[in-house]
Amino acid sequence: MSGKGAPDLSVQDSGDLRVAVIAAQWHEQVMDGLLNGALRALGELGIEEPTVLRVPGSFELPVVAKVLADRGYDALVALGVVVRGGTPHFDYVCQGVTQGLTQVSVSCGVPIGFGVLTCDTEEQALDRAGLPGSREDKGHEAVMAAVATATTLRSVAEPWRRADPAGQPRPAKR
Repeated sequence: MSGKGAPDLSVQDSGDLRVAVIAAQWHEQVMDGLLNGALRALGELGIEEPTVLRVPGSFELPVVAKVLADRGYDALVALGVVVRGGTPHFDYVCQGVTQGLTQVSVSCGVPIGFGVLTCDTEEQALDRAGLPGSREDKGHEAVMAAVATATTLRSVAEPWRRADPAGQPRPAKR
């Protein structure tokens, strides 16, 4: 199972972050689960009004991510699913999405939670979609990764927000 060894992320002081979720539309049942998991995680973190945008498919995620990164979002979450078929199309889409999102994140300095499932079967995707009976919730995990990274980046940009050695946030100094 791919979830083995995943960190238990504890994210604090993130309610004021500007976060957008970009979700593909292919494989509706899987996408509904991913999006619901992402929105649940954002609510748990106190991020009450995220921007949610839908795109046709996973291949369109990077271009929308680039526009949002340029518009000042603190973190982005990209959700999609690509299921292997009988042609090399799967490989091209997966490579394009992965490289595109990585390029946007690194060039813009905006973390992007990678919630794009790349599965051999629809059953594998359903098992990771955060639906009842699923073993994993990749939408939730993608939000936690993006927001945790955004708070880390903010601690570098705003050192007064860094936690003390015991993990407690230090009071703001201005």
